[in-house]
Amino acid sequence: MSSASIKKIISCNKKNLIDMILDIEQYPQFVPWCLEGNIHEKNESNDFIEIKADLKVGKKFINETYSSLVLYSKKKDLITVTNIDGPIKYLKNEWKFKEINKKTQLDFSIDFELKNRFLNMIMKNYFNFGLKKITDAFELRALRLFK
Repeated sequence: MSSASIKKIISCNKKNLIDMILDIEQYPQFVPWCLEGNIHEKNESNDFIEIKADLKVGKKFINETYSSLVLYSKKKDLITVTNIDGPIKYLKNEWKFKEINKKTQLDFSIDFELKNRFLNMIMKNYFNFGLKKITDAFELRALRLFK
């Protein structure tokens, strides 16, 4: 299993950053290796936003689609993502948000394992590189949209 966490201060307000992260269909515009993002179901209540979505990730001919459940707790300012279907055996990631002086402290953690053992071994070798590249892409997107 691969796991990591990153903490960053991003120069935008918390609500804008959360809305950007929940806008899964825009991911192909800025997230490395993300080819498609589709929301199939979205439900909102006073306390939560629940999204069922697919992401197609990869490069050219080598790509996979996985389905996930995205749950945003408005009271906790927490987004939790778990896998539903696809090449991922286990996935849990969390996005925690805290507003500090009109900026947002983002705590991101991920824990996952692929079903394919061979691909899982490859992913472990490039995991930290890929995670940094993806979190940098979210930060750059936020700066472009909200600064």
